[in-house]
Amino acid sequence: MTIALVSLPAAPDMPNEDFAAASPGAAVLLDGAGVAGGETGCEHGVAWFSSMLGGVLLGMLVAQPGLALAECLGRAIRTVRSLHEDDCDLHHPASPTSTVVAVRARAGTLEYAVLGDSALLLAGRDGTVDVVTDRRLDEVGKQLRGPVDALPTGSPEHAAALAEYRSALTGLRNRPEGFWIAGPDPEAAQHALAGSVPLDSLASVVLMSDGATRLVDRFELATWEQLFALVAASGPAEVIRRVRDAEAEDPAGRRWPRGKARDDATVLHWMLP
Repeated sequence: MTIALVSLPAAPDMPNEDFAAASPGAAVLLDGAGVAGGETGCEHGVAWFSSMLGGVLLGMLVAQPGLALAECLGRAIRTVRSLHEDDCDLHHPASPTSTVVAVRARAGTLEYAVLGDSALLLAGRDGTVDVVTDRRLDEVGKQLRGPVDALPTGSPEHAAALAEYRSALTGLRNRPEGFWIAGPDPEAAQHALAGSVPLDSLASVVLMSDGATRLVDRFELATWEQLFALVAASGPAEVIRRVRDAEAEDPAGRRWPRGKARDDATVLHWMLP
């Protein structure tokens, strides 16, 4: 397998809360979430959580090939919880969480699990591009984020509205009427979007955080098919460059309302033989 991976923080002086890694036959991407600059109850932070969970999960995918991906994720969540539950308040409403995209090649199939609004692109040898992404968070968010989108990104008023929005989302996290995301509770893993496709039907797969998929689902500057073609032709760095150009063009979020003017962005392209 051949891997191309680029991951950049929102700004050079900020921690990158995305995590992506691959080993022969498996790959993971996580996009950590928390309250920037706010109390989370965790002394380690969001970047620690996403990288720790990603590393444990990748190891489990390789070491436990007979376990379903959702079961591997549940065990990884439980393991990471055990690493800091004695030192951190994991019942804190802002305790770190993360999206998860996991893929594994086994027995002639590509297995996948997606939890949260990161994306998996499955590029077929026939030229088709199928997208797997969990939109439950977006569906809930649309009902709550009106005041956020009406204000200039980065303004004090926007920050206050964003804090209220995040507080409302927290009350719907990992609930049947809300959305599911990896955090302290292993139960969330059972709500991942899981499936499999024949390995020989695929040319490559792309794992992307929502900081990179902005080009399609926030800025509407490309279709999913065009986004994959850009990755395949020019590599992950070109996707992130175009995202950064769009963010710089609209720093106040007037054209493209968003919670963060810039976001961490990660693209992992796994090219199959």
